[in-house]
Amino acid sequence: MEEMRNANGKIPAFRLLLLIATPKLVKKAVELFKQGNVPTQYLFHAQGTASSEIMDMLGLDGPDKNILMSMLPRPFACEMLKKLQKKLHLGMPNTGIAFTVVMSGGSGRIVQMMGDLQPEGAQRDTGRSEADMAENEYYMIVTIVNQGFSEEVMDASRPVGASGGTVFHSRRIGNEEAMKFWKISVQQEREVVIILAKREDKLPIMQAIGQKCGMQSKAQGIVLSLPVDGIVGLD
Repeated sequence: MEEMRNANGKIPAFRLLLLIATPKLVKKAVELFKQGNVPTQYLFHAQGTASSEIMDMLGLDGPDKNILMSMLPRPFACEMLKKLQKKLHLGMPNTGIAFTVVMSGGSGRIVQMMGDLQPEGAQRDTGRSEADMAENEYYMIVTIVNQGFSEEVMDASRPVGASGGTVFHSRRIGNEEAMKFWKISVQQEREVVIILAKREDKLPIMQAIGQKCGMQSKAQGIVLSLPVDGIVGLD
């Protein structure tokens, strides 16, 4: 990864856009990205963790979800959020949510390609504004735990403000010698739990997860948070 700087030495405003929705809607979103000539998207298969009561309330017909992820300049990301909300009716029952996360690094080739993506009439962002640095209303809490412990993460977080989450599976790739040196033994098969939380709920949720599913527990969890600077489909 490289720090993204322009000719003036400033960090340009790039965003990581994530859409979590039903497979059918994600397929439609892929077409929207193609129409916008976005060169790179990544697709993940995931599962929702909301309780049946919440699923019924939202009108969701099943727990299966897809995650579509792409890196975009901030103005283009804002335009894509609007298009996704309009075309996919995000926020309505049986749809999904889309949000953007601030980025500070990326490979040089990707940065170059993304830098050419701008909506018509938009002025190119030359750096982070004061608004970018302000406290965000929502945060993405990411928890990485051993396989089979995602429900424990949700059990810990629901009483302190989490309404639901999204889980996808991963495999740890790391330096085995370093792991032995630090006397850390972590399962290779891991689960990643994504929870969107309001600012006031972020710390209580992270603390609750850490207490129940931290590194000293069987879950061997790692918890981190990232600011969300734009979101559609979530009241």
